[in-house]
Order: sequence, then C-alpha cells, then structure tokens
Amino acid sequence: MTLTKRIAAGLALVFMPLLALAQSWPITVKDLDNRTVTVEREPQRIILQDGRDIFTLALLERDNPFAHVVAWNNLPKKQDTETWNVLKRKWPEAEKILDMKFSDQGNVDLETVISRQPDLMIAQLRAKPSLVQTGVLAKLEALHIPVVFVDYELHPVQNTLPSIALLGKVMGQTDRAQAYIDFYQQRLDTIHQRLANVSKKPLVFIEPIAGVGGLDNGCCFTHARNGWGGLVEAAGGNNIGSQLLPGATGNISVEKIISMNPDYYLMTGSKRPGKGTAVIPFGYNVPAGDVTAAFNDLLARQGVASIPAVAKGHTGALYHHFYNNPYNIIAIEALSKIFYPTQFEDVDPQADYHTIITRFTAIPDDNIILSYTPSR
Repeated sequence: MTLTKRIAAGLALVFMPLLALAQSWPITVKDLDNRTVTVEREPQRIILQDGRDIFTLALLERDNPFAHVVAWNNLPKKQDTETWNVLKRKWPEAEKILDMKFSDQGNVDLETVISRQPDLMIAQLRAKPSLVQTGVLAKLEALHIPVVFVDYELHPVQNTLPSIALLGKVMGQTDRAQAYIDFYQQRLDTIHQRLANVSKKPLVFIEPIAGVGGLDNGCCFTHARNGWGGLVEAAGGNNIGSQLLPGATGNISVEKIISMNPDYYLMTGSKRPGKGTAVIPFGYNVPAGDVTAAFNDLLARQGVASIPAVAKGHTGALYHHFYNNPYNIIAIEALSKIFYPTQFEDVDPQADYHTIITRFTAIPDDNIILSYTPSR
C-alpha cells in the first residue's frame, strides 16, 4: 500500500465515528405540542407559518436560511422593514419566495400550501387552534406532510431551547443547535444566579408595540405570562398583565395602571411600514435621534405622563420582536439590567446580540439599536 493510500485509510478510520453519528432519516421527534412527528427525509421544501422562524433557520442553515424555504409569512417585511432590508440584501432570492400572508392567528390557504409541494411545515404553537379548526393540520397529516410546532411566545423561557433543539434534529444540524443552546443557557444561568437572592421584585407594566395606532389611540395594550410578560418575569419582574388579564393579551386602562403604581413602565417597538404609527423604530440602521424622539412622544401621551414611574424616570423601551424570537435571551438580559442595574452592571445585551449574529449566523452585522433607557 502506498503512503497516500495508508494516509487515506487512516483518515477514514479517524472520521468513521463522526460519519456514524451523522443525521439519518426518517427521524421521529416530539414537537412542542408533545406530538410525535416523523420526518421521512431531509427537508428540502419548507413552509414557515411564522416568518420569524427564519431566525432559527439562520442558526442552523447559516450559509442561506432561505435555501429550502418555498413559502412563508413574511412578517419582517410587514413589521420590521429594516430587518427585511438587511435580510434581502444578503439573500436577494428571499424576495422571490411566496409570501402566503398567513394571518397572525395561523389561518392558512391550504391549496396554496399543497401547491408548493412541501416536505415540512414549521408552525408556531399559538397557531395550532386555527390550524385545527380550519382542517389544515388534519389535511397535511393525511397527505403525509409533517408539521412541527415550535414556541418562543407562549412559554418563551421554557420552550425556546427545546424548539431550537427540535429543529436542529429535524434539519440535521444538531451541532449548530447545541452550540447556540450552550451560549443561551450560560447567559440564562447567570441571570438566574444573580436573581436567586432577590427579595422584592419590581412591579412592571410593559406596553408592546406602543403607539402602533398613533399618539391619540390611547394606552395600554399588554401581555400576560406569554410574550413580553414571560420575558419580564424571567428577568425578575412582577408583570401587571399576568395579574390582571384573563387571556394571553388585552388592554388595561391607564387609570388602573396609575392606581397600581408600578416601579417601571416599559414599551417595545420596531420600524414599520406605513403612515399613522408612532412606534419607536428600534432595529437596524435607524438614527438614534428617531428612537429618542418617538420614546419621548409616547411618554407624553395623555394619561401615560401621569403614571408615577414615568414621572420618576423609571422607564425604558426595547426592540419588539424579541417577544417571539430565538434570540430572546437578549431581551431578558436587557430587562434584568433595567430592573437590577447594580447586579447586571457588567452585562452588555447589545454586545451579546452582536455575538449571536457573528458567531452563530451569517446575517450581516449591521448597526442596530435594541433598547433605550433615559439617563436617570
């Protein structure tokens, strides 16, 4: 045997265990609805019921998260225009992918779904009731098109990492999934350790997408234990919406908020298309002055200005879409830093976001504003 052949044979032996561990199909998994789902082959034609799941695919299919997406609900284009600009500049083919314009409740045009010949549909757990009621889920199952449910919104802290692990298995990218899970878990453990001895949690009211109907549209929409409410609680806050809302979301009168005298009043926002909104334009490539101006305008709304926390300057705002996003650890860090500035003085959520983008994805690392807290 020549030296070259001996080297080749030796390398084959070295890498044989790695090859044995490579993903093979079919694969059977438990999704976030505890359903047993079998995926017969490596997914090549994927439908995203919620377009924000592209950020999980960015962790797993780093070269091009759109490579296997044949249809999606392009929520970045509808709700976060600068993020959409960043994505389509990097992957221009994304503009050609069918935007199915699913409703946020999960209503789906079944004929269009089937016409794309998908071999996998990824859906948010919150959409399951609609998918069941419309018969979409049953029809897809009858056609042997697997549907896996993930969740970053209903139970954000509990379900984010299992969702990433699930898609890592389904996509054959378990190593990449685990690398991000380790990063996320380390930072979450730090937060838990520093909050372990907190005796009194601050009372918090958070108004997601504040000003979406304009400055004269009133206040105050909020989340219960899902979405931003769950993130507030994970960061050591006592969320007013969790106490008062009978469902996942709803409105609470500003008079009620004033009477409860929260320690913090917070808002979220993102740059959106269209006129008539007064939302704080967090996100990519936004002038800092625009963020500050929108923030101050929203605090000056009738009623809001009378909330004691606002009068004391105990306010802040964050990028909205972390509420349903696999990068939500950044929101938890930012909230913890607002509530407990001394304990989290060394934590830098902005830097950690850039670490996620540069270490775990190929999304361009453009300038981004993720939060704002006025000087106290």
